[in-house]
Formats: sequence, structure tokens, C-alpha cells
Amino acid sequence: MVERSREPVYVISVAAGRVGMHPQTLRLYERAGLVKPARRGLNRLYSDYDIDRLRQIQRLTQDMGVNLAGVEVILNLLEQISQLTQELEKVRQQRLPVPTLEDAPL
Repeated sequence: MVERSREPVYVISVAAGRVGMHPQTLRLYERAGLVKPARRGLNRLYSDYDIDRLRQIQRLTQDMGVNLAGVEVILNLLEQISQLTQELEKVRQQRLPVPTLEDAPL
């Protein structure tokens, strides 16, 4: 999976336009804790990562009929899976020796 940039660059109107949502919907998702745009003064700034997350929310709510509480659970689980996958890959890259039954003390 490609890691999208977390650099905040899009104001709310541009972010809303990119995902085909009303800016008020983005504010609702922020209040619900589903997205956390950066703040510069009073302006919300969204990153490409936030845009992808908004598209995920849109798919889950519109295409799959998941409510916002369910979306939160699903997104948290997906984030945990991503983190665990990254940790597993680091371990694989280190090629740590895996103990076998023969290595166990008697």
C-alpha cells in the first residue's frame, strides 16, 4: 500500500471538492473524530492522506451503509492492521532467527 503524504495543503473547500462532499460534511466528520485536519489559524488544511480517508468514509457510508460509529471502528482496525504489517515487515527485514523446538531448553 502506498503511503500518501500527510503534508497539509488543501483548504476545506478544495478538499470537499476533491471528494465530492459539502464542506459541512467534512466539519461533521472532524467533530466525530474521523478526520483530523491540520490547523493554521482558523483554517483547516487537509493532506492527501486525509483525502484518501474521506474517500474511505464515503465508500463505507454510501456504498456499504455503515454508520459513523461503525466507520470509526473500521478505520481504527485498518490503521492497526497497517501498523502491524509495517512492524512485521521490519522484523522480516532484520531476518531475526526464529527459535525452533530443537533450540528450546529441556
